[in-house]
Amino acid sequence: MGDIPIAASSPAGAGEDTAQHGHHHSHTHADAPVETAPGPPKPKLAVWKFASCDGCQLSLLNCEDELLQIADSVTIAYFPEATRAIVAGPYDLSLVEGSITTPEDVRRIHEIREQSATLVTIGACATAGGIQALRNFADVGAFRSIVYAHPEYLSTLDTSTPIASHVDVDYELRGCPVDKGQLVEVLAAYLNGRKPRIPTYSVCVECKLKGNLCVPVATGTPCLGPVTQAGCGALCPSYGRGCYGCFGPSDSPNTAALTRQLAELGMDDRDIVRVYRTFNAGAPEFRAASEAVEAGAR
Repeated sequence: MGDIPIAASSPAGAGEDTAQHGHHHSHTHADAPVETAPGPPKPKLAVWKFASCDGCQLSLLNCEDELLQIADSVTIAYFPEATRAIVAGPYDLSLVEGSITTPEDVRRIHEIREQSATLVTIGACATAGGIQALRNFADVGAFRSIVYAHPEYLSTLDTSTPIASHVDVDYELRGCPVDKGQLVEVLAAYLNGRKPRIPTYSVCVECKLKGNLCVPVATGTPCLGPVTQAGCGALCPSYGRGCYGCFGPSDSPNTAALTRQLAELGMDDRDIVRVYRTFNAGAPEFRAASEAVEAGAR
C-alpha cells in the first residue's frame, strides 16, 4: 500500500477513540484550526534621500514587474517617494541617494549608518558628489550672494561630497541615474547572500558588444567611453553621440591618454576640463584629470 495522506488518517483515529472509550466527539480533528509557525521576518528596506534630483529613486519605482517581487521579499520600512508608511529601525538594507551638502546632512547620514546593517549608495550624487560637486571648484559664498536675497539664512557646506567621505559604505552603484537592471541585481544579490555582478570595464566594451561604430574614430566626436564604467548599455554612442561619463570612472582609467585624444579631436583646454566636470566631477580620477589640464600637464 502507498503512503496514507495525513488528512485521511485523522477521522480513523477519531473512530478508534470512540470505540475504545465509548465517548462521542462532537467534532473531528480536521475541524480544529491549523496553526502554522510564523516564517522568518522579511528584511527591512529603507530608501533615503540627500542632495539629488530623485532620479535614482525613480529608477527603483520604474522596475515595475521586478518591484512587485522585491516588495514581496522585503518590508519597505521607509521610502517617502513611494509610501507614507514608516517602520522604525534598525534596517537590514538602506539605499542612499544624494550627496552631503549641509551640516544637517552630515548628522543625518551618521544616524542612518548606525541604523543600517548594510548601506548601499546609488547614483552619481551619492558615489561622487554629483553635478553639485561643481561647487568644489568655486566660491560657494559668491554663489550664495548672487542667487539668494538673504544668503545669511542658508546653512550649507563649501563642498558636495559622496556618502563614503563620511561613513563606511558596503557597496556603491554608479550612474546618473542608476540602471534599473543593475539596481535589481544588487537587491537580488543582497537577498540571496551573494556578491553583485556589476561590470567594472569601460563603455567601449559595451559598444563592441552592440556592434557600434566608435564615434571618436568614425566621426571625430569626443567621447569619455574609454574611461567610463559600463552600465548604461552604451546609450549615447548608440545614437552617434559621445559618452558623457554618467557612470563615473572605470577601473584604472587612462585619463592622460584620453586627454591627449580629446585635444587631437580639436577640444581646447576649457572644453576638456568641462567634459570631466559633469555628473561625476568629484570622482577622484576625473577631478585629477581636469586639474591636470588646468595645470597645463597634458
